[in-house]
Amino acid sequence: MNSIVKQIVFLGIALLCIQASCQQGNPSTKEGHSVTSITTKNAGVVTIDEYIKSNGLEEYNYVILAGGCFWCTEAVFHRIQGVVDVVSGYCGGGTEIKPSYELTGTGRTTFAESIAVFYTSDLDYNTILEVFFVAHDPTTLDRQGPDVGPEYRSAIFYQSEEQKASSQAAIRKVNESKLYDDPIVTTLEPYDVFWTAEDYHQNYYELHPEHGYVLRVSRPKVEKVKKVFADLLKPEFRD
Repeated sequence: MNSIVKQIVFLGIALLCIQASCQQGNPSTKEGHSVTSITTKNAGVVTIDEYIKSNGLEEYNYVILAGGCFWCTEAVFHRIQGVVDVVSGYCGGGTEIKPSYELTGTGRTTFAESIAVFYTSDLDYNTILEVFFVAHDPTTLDRQGPDVGPEYRSAIFYQSEEQKASSQAAIRKVNESKLYDDPIVTTLEPYDVFWTAEDYHQNYYELHPEHGYVLRVSRPKVEKVKKVFADLLKPEFRD
C-alpha cells in the first residue's frame, strides 16, 4: 500500500470515529454556555406540581419568567428578600413533550429556559418584575449575550388576566423610563406547564463559581442587581 492510499484510509477511519462520537449524545455545547458532563438525561425533570408537592411549597405564590440562561436569573432571585425558592426549568413548549436541555437547545421547540420564583407576601409581583427587567436585557430578540435562539427569549408566562395586565403595565413603565435605548421585546405568553430542569442545572451559580460562563456572563448580572436593588437583598448577600 503506497503512502497516498495509507493517508486516505487513515482519514476515512478518523472521520468514522468522529461521527460515532457525535452520535453517542455528547453534552450540549453553545457559545459560552456549556455543561461538561451529563450523567443521566432528564434526571430531575418533573412538572412544577410535582416539584411543589415534594418540596412543601404549596402555601407560596410563584411566577414563571424567562430571561436567557436560567443559571443567571436563578442566581439573581435567590438573593432577593421574600423569595423562598427558585428553580430552573423550561416553559412555553406545551404539555405534550417532556423537555430536556438537549431538546430545548435545538431551537426546534418553543420551550424557553425559565425560572419559577416562589415568594412570600413580603414580596409583590410588580417588584419581582422590576428586578427581572434589570437582571437581563429585555430588548434583544431571542438572544442574551452569547446565547442565541428562541430558547433564550425574554418572556413572562402569566397565570391570570391580572398578571397579564400588571406585566403590560410594567413593560410600559420600563419603556417610558428609558432604562434601555431600545424598546422592550419581552413576550407575554399564557402559562401552560413548567418543567424543572435537570438536576445538574439547579443552583449552578453557587456550585460552580469558577465556571467560565458564570464568571463572564452570570456574575455581572448578579452584581448589577445587587447594586440597583441593594435594599431588597437578603442579609447574607449584602456586601
